[in-house]
Amino acid sequence: MNVDKLMNELEKKHPGEKEYLQAVREVLESIEEVYNENPQFESASIIERMIEPDRILTFKVPWADDQGNIHVNLGYRVQFNNAIGPYKGGLRFHPSVNLSILKFLGFEQIFKNALTTLPMGGGKGGSDFNPKGKSPSEIMRFCQSFMLELWKLIGPETDVPAGDIGVGGREIGYLYGMYRKLARENTGVLTGKGINWGGSLIRPEATGFGVVYFAQEMLATIGETLKGKTVAVSGFGNVAWGAVRKVNELGGKVVTLSGPDGYIYDPQGVSGKKIDFMLDLRASNEDIVKPYSYEFPEAEFHQGKHPWEVKCDVALPCATENELNKEDAENLVKNGCLCLTEGANMPCTPEAIEIIQKNKILFAPGKAANAGGVATSGLEMTQNAMKLNWTAEEVDAKLHQIMKKIHEACVKYGTTPEGYVDYVKGANVAGFLKVANAMLDQGLV
Repeated sequence: MNVDKLMNELEKKHPGEKEYLQAVREVLESIEEVYNENPQFESASIIERMIEPDRILTFKVPWADDQGNIHVNLGYRVQFNNAIGPYKGGLRFHPSVNLSILKFLGFEQIFKNALTTLPMGGGKGGSDFNPKGKSPSEIMRFCQSFMLELWKLIGPETDVPAGDIGVGGREIGYLYGMYRKLARENTGVLTGKGINWGGSLIRPEATGFGVVYFAQEMLATIGETLKGKTVAVSGFGNVAWGAVRKVNELGGKVVTLSGPDGYIYDPQGVSGKKIDFMLDLRASNEDIVKPYSYEFPEAEFHQGKHPWEVKCDVALPCATENELNKEDAENLVKNGCLCLTEGANMPCTPEAIEIIQKNKILFAPGKAANAGGVATSGLEMTQNAMKLNWTAEEVDAKLHQIMKKIHEACVKYGTTPEGYVDYVKGANVAGFLKVANAMLDQGLV
């Protein structure tokens, strides 16, 4: 495999899709050695088949606002690879949604889902619809219109969407209600459902829980724990909420939160009622964190800045892609950071990752570290199929075990001769081998 040649060809076919191209290059560079050691992959053109989605559905979503005005948004579903199970991946409702972002997310989802050891393929979808400032009735009408197109392509054994940015429990409810009406059945076709109609306990906070469990395993490789550690977190949504909760449970102290307006530095730590305030702030639909400093005067608000200038032992970027850049990475190195674990999807730029790894800071990519969310979605699918509900403790224990197994796979395939664990390589190789071997076994389909 010649990575540069493949990427040149891909860029000609998909010009301008920078997020997707960035994700593909990272994977190809990581798996190049193992790919070239297995000529059966080359002869079956596994990588050429894997980097292109099986299909992409694009559709218009017309909906009426509360004043009766008609609006039209674009909807998408990218079904990337189902070699090991039904397509699985979230729906994102945000103005930034475009095909490049969804292809990047769907491609990453292939490997993330494979790492969980659960039978799930990779997919992603969403719309450029912005739920911010919309009434519940407007959001319901949009979700129902969106599902009118999507329902024909999904099913519990075909494609199982979930939530993502802009799609929480309310939106999943509206989507599921319309699916149930159209399909005339109650199935586990969506995850992130309400607990009283097929959902799983701890699903909203599962991604954040998994990120912290993974960081704990990483620290253990250097004889450290989270107890007493200072932790910087970006974002203030569900992933950050889950991460903050679990860090507190394990004895660490979270000192930052962030939003598009800047970041909060709370030297006393984000705990107790402050965590509840995070949820209230998010629920208010105001995409800003500054009000935290009004509620808790001991906290400082830093407008327009990133939280990575704060001294910390562990960094957990939990906001969005490419939020942590070269300058941020240099600040983390300067301040003695031990571990950076991605909570969002691809939140670190390639330049930042290069600096972090060059300085031997423990670094884990989102496809491994934030797999707790989709893992718990997989557990929700299992509960739906079995027509039962596990307790929160049972789900949390299964999640913890899955994250440990993912860490073990990363260590197995990513440990360098010098003893440093390259988690990017380990995650990509482990996920790739599972999917590639399944594709070989099933022939040219």
